[in-house]
Amino acid sequence: MYALVTGASSGIGLQYATQLARDYHYDLLLVSNQERELREVAESLAQTYGVRTRSLYIDLSRMEAADEIYAFCQKEQIEVEVLINNAGMLIFDQFIRVPMRRIETLLMLHIMTATKLCRLFAPDMIRRRKGFILNMSSMSAWMAMPSIVCYNASKSYLLNFSRALWYEMRPQGVHVLAVTPGSTDTGLLPFGEKFGRILRGVGITMPPERLVHKALHHLFYSRRKRSMPGAWNHIIVPIINHLPDWLVFAVMRRMPMFNGQ
Repeated sequence: MYALVTGASSGIGLQYATQLARDYHYDLLLVSNQERELREVAESLAQTYGVRTRSLYIDLSRMEAADEIYAFCQKEQIEVEVLINNAGMLIFDQFIRVPMRRIETLLMLHIMTATKLCRLFAPDMIRRRKGFILNMSSMSAWMAMPSIVCYNASKSYLLNFSRALWYEMRPQGVHVLAVTPGSTDTGLLPFGEKFGRILRGVGITMPPERLVHKALHHLFYSRRKRSMPGAWNHIIVPIINHLPDWLVFAVMRRMPMFNGQ
């Protein structure tokens, strides 16, 4: 049986692929729009962990992407038992300044392609009475966050979609899980290394290895609808969610995209 991981060529997706091969011994179908990196990851994981790997270079922001992935699996007789909808992007800017094409790309990745992949692969999982679907949401799904408007809203969709789908799929042998991480240390943190070390030290920022380890454990060994790795996140979310409007506006005034910079 195969595990399908989108956005598998780097970052959190690479960790999903690595741990699924190393710890759960799944063969892998790795999907990404980074052709060279994807091929190298597939070859490395196959050699290191002795699993079969297939790489599929595809632009997941295209409407036809999910259909093409499913057709590839049908043609190659690849049975997918685990679906990891991980591919995504973050747009950090004032909404009216974001190019329309960037908005369309984000919404396609987070909403349409992820939803279609669930719809295409879930019937096969139900037929086998066994399957696992993991959708990467975000801690931001629980709150309204200016400057990441489309990311925020699309991750909220993934969270609620997954929670509702959990009810439909669980009686039929398929476990659906939404993962809602907070800050993850993927090397792209928007602050200095010194402050980054502090956040890592107190557990606010989580290494991708630990995030993925916890997420997969919850996927395979729990009945949860949602996984929010990191104890701090359970404290931070309700606090941020109840911030007074005046404080939100005060923070916005200090952000470059809202003060003309």
